[in-house]
Amino acid sequence: MTKTPPDQLSARIATGIADLPADEWDALTDGANPFTSHAFLAAMEESGSVDHLGEGGATGWQAAPILIEDEEGRLTGALPAYIKSHSQGEYVFDHAWADAWQRAGGDYYPKLQIAVPFTPATGPRILTRDPALALPLLRAAEALCKQVDLSSVHATFIEPAQVPIFEEAGWLIRHDLQFHWENRGYSDFAGFLGALSSMKRKNLRKERIAAQEGVEIRQLTGAQILPEHWDAFWHFYQDTGSRKWGRPYLTREAFTLLGETMADKILLVLAFIDDQPVAGALNFIGADCLYGRYWGAVIDKPFLHFELCYYQAIDAAIALGLSRVEAGAQGGHKLARGYEPVRTTSAHYIPHPGFRAAVEGFLRAEREGVAADQLVLDERTPFRREG
Repeated sequence: MTKTPPDQLSARIATGIADLPADEWDALTDGANPFTSHAFLAAMEESGSVDHLGEGGATGWQAAPILIEDEEGRLTGALPAYIKSHSQGEYVFDHAWADAWQRAGGDYYPKLQIAVPFTPATGPRILTRDPALALPLLRAAEALCKQVDLSSVHATFIEPAQVPIFEEAGWLIRHDLQFHWENRGYSDFAGFLGALSSMKRKNLRKERIAAQEGVEIRQLTGAQILPEHWDAFWHFYQDTGSRKWGRPYLTREAFTLLGETMADKILLVLAFIDDQPVAGALNFIGADCLYGRYWGAVIDKPFLHFELCYYQAIDAAIALGLSRVEAGAQGGHKLARGYEPVRTTSAHYIPHPGFRAAVEGFLRAEREGVAADQLVLDERTPFRREG
């Protein structure tokens, strides 16, 4: 079969991912990242956590995946893209850009977001069986931006291997920091503690003892996760979401669907008192990474948050032979718990020359600040210093 040259390819916009063939979508990825799977992205749509294109945009996220297909109509490339009417649920903050553009008389919304909804986890953003299609997909996103009068396009939490593609396309690059735990060949949690300074090691031991006192902690995955566990976790998630974001991003149905379609990729850590769940942390299992996502509790117990979200995740990653734990956005308190600063990257296409120039100047200064912050934070990690 003769391949169509990249400059002659055509792309189309679908109304969602759920209606696309799961096997064709998943063939565009290596399966390492659970969040770019058809199961996860379809669950966001089918649960009503995001809207299909043309459904009115009640959530502010309208699925608009950009697709390239071969002569037989099979998927060969895709961007998980969403038309956004706000900037919530992205974790790369552009509210100041929106304010500046609107003060200048422009409309910042709607915009196009290439991302996994509500998920600040690094992963592939250009999905393709043929690397030659990567740049045409970005050009298709640019064309959509102009054709339907969007202000901009934003790709967030891009895996490092794909950043050069966005640079080649001329998109603006933005950096931020997260805190990740790295498995340096530890055989157990005690081995990890042995790499810390004496004072930090003692502090972590004390925190774990205090957190575990009077509670039973269970790690559940696959068929071990029952509907009553999701009911309890939904209650925890609602409380945390209401306090942090005003309203939870995911619907209750989202957790049911995720449990039905990808339970083997989920690790749910629950704390029980008298056999009643009182707190929980939700993680997703990748090929080489454990991704911490949501947490909540109905009791106020010192250090329980650290235990369920960070220490239990380290235990699980070591047991599963994973190389790292990504603990989500923000959180300088993670540093003292052995999570180290790691740079994250987003890319931004802004067609208006004046607005692009202003954002470019901002990003140049911001990148310098992020680099300086990382150097300072690297010196404050709790690990023993050699020599």
